[in-house]
Amino acid sequence: MSLAHIPYGAYWSTPFARWQGSFARLHALEFAADVAAAALAERGIDPASLEAGVLGISVPQYQSFYGFPWLAGRLGAGHLAGPTISQACATSARCLAEARAEVQGGAASVLVITADRTSNGPHLIYPDPGAPGGAGKHEHWVLDNFNRDPHGGTSMLQTGENVAARYGISMAEQHDLVLQRYAQYGDASFLSRFMRLPFDVPNQRKPITLAGDEGVHNTTAEAIARLKPVLPGGTITYAGQTHPADGNAGMIVTDAATAQSLQRAPIPIAIHGIGQARVEKAMMPTAPVPAARRALEQAGISIADLAAIKTHNPFIINDIHFLRETGANPAIMNNYGCSLVWGHPQGPTGLRCVIELIEELAILGGGWGLFTGCAAGDSAMAVVVKVG
Repeated sequence: MSLAHIPYGAYWSTPFARWQGSFARLHALEFAADVAAAALAERGIDPASLEAGVLGISVPQYQSFYGFPWLAGRLGAGHLAGPTISQACATSARCLAEARAEVQGGAASVLVITADRTSNGPHLIYPDPGAPGGAGKHEHWVLDNFNRDPHGGTSMLQTGENVAARYGISMAEQHDLVLQRYAQYGDASFLSRFMRLPFDVPNQRKPITLAGDEGVHNTTAEAIARLKPVLPGGTITYAGQTHPADGNAGMIVTDAATAQSLQRAPIPIAIHGIGQARVEKAMMPTAPVPAARRALEQAGISIADLAAIKTHNPFIINDIHFLRETGANPAIMNNYGCSLVWGHPQGPTGLRCVIELIEELAILGGGWGLFTGCAAGDSAMAVVVKVG
């Protein structure tokens, strides 16, 4: 199987803003298109030169039915007609899998954009002509689906508690690792490797400029010790789970020759493995382990070969279970930050994790890296990259 490559520096991310924050009024697709257009211009990449594309979005926006073709046209790539993918928290990994397939099919350069706004999620009504007045079922797209998996019958939070109960993961163990994750969070010097900072928020009544991610808690041992479990009798507090957020991220995936022409520095980057898994009902935080093992197997390496690991960790329980089951080195896991700290817009979360993984490996002088993260439906996806 031929490899897909990522030109060094040909990726970007906005800061992530806690929901109902500075991005709450922005249309996710228009915002992502404008950010991508500016990012491509800064990198000297002509949108007309791109040969394929894919959009990842998991929360509908007004007129998002038109998906990638609308976004591509807005940023100056109106010749592209790529797919729009929605796979909950695995959306980014699925977009990279689609981009890899496009490269293997002959496309020299593929634009990947992921965008979501969990703020002000849509309220949907599903008509029922046989019901009084024609009104049928309705849902809040974001909150109602957080609160109940129609197949598993539980909330996402309950899946975390199920794993805590089965594997004996205490609140104290969770809080200890939460404090470590906040201590690992990167400062602006790291974020500036792939973000434009300071970041001017567009279309605001009053000017807003972000110095980095918005809504990251100043977390201390004393503060989280006062927290109670969210569910009665449970172990997971608000410190032990991520928060919904808004933002977008993008990347160019290419063949080897095009990567050399677009890279900002001579640092080879290739996608070597992508894995997917699904586990038993209502045990979502365990799914990243088998997904990671499949991606590592496809890459032909083991967990011991990794120089860096990034996880989408909606619950800190995800990381505790992963470390126990794989024997991974804790010192290489989630340095510079993770979604537990900077938030979870869903679609773009995984792509930002992969971008941060690449930059960490570049700082280390190269090596193997793994991203893995769970997704709705007790599933997960994982990506293995090699830098250098």
